[in-house]
Amino acid sequence: LGSTRGTALLPVIEACANGALHAEIVAVVSNKRSAPILDKGHALGNTVTTKFVSSKDLSREQFDAECTSVLLGAGVELVLLVGYMRILSKPFTDFWAGKCLNVHPSLLPKHAGGMDLAVHQAVIDAKEDESGCTIHQVTEAVDGGPIVVQKRVTVEEGDTAESLKAKVQPLEGPAFIEAINILS
Repeated sequence: LGSTRGTALLPVIEACANGALHAEIVAVVSNKRSAPILDKGHALGNTVTTKFVSSKDLSREQFDAECTSVLLGAGVELVLLVGYMRILSKPFTDFWAGKCLNVHPSLLPKHAGGMDLAVHQAVIDAKEDESGCTIHQVTEAVDGGPIVVQKRVTVEEGDTAESLKAKVQPLEGPAFIEAINILS
């Protein structure tokens, strides 16, 4: 599931293709019609279910049920949240318990609940000397599920939210691969 570019999905795609990861991507689903992550899904070919799911006139629970239906129909066994900009409902998190991973652009539990550049700015504002990304299991508590993998970078004097993001983001795909291997 993704709402943005899906940058962290590319290393996972490559790991599946070269055999470093014994998995296959069977679905790419977005809540944003123009999300570039859908282009990545289409590029994988017609054996991959690639779909925009509209949330218009749906409650959060109804929307999440629609996404679950698409994922199950495609044969999904593990859900990756790659730049997914929605809070998931309790029925979704309960259904996918232990089978849904999210990437967060900080070393959780620090800066839980924030998104994208705001998280990186919070790290800088707190004058922290390190940051990174966390892959965690998704639970009803936003960014509160069990941590599976953390990757770290040094925060240097002069870093901006953008420069810190540029250091953290390349770690997200490898962190997903490591987490998938741990859970497999």
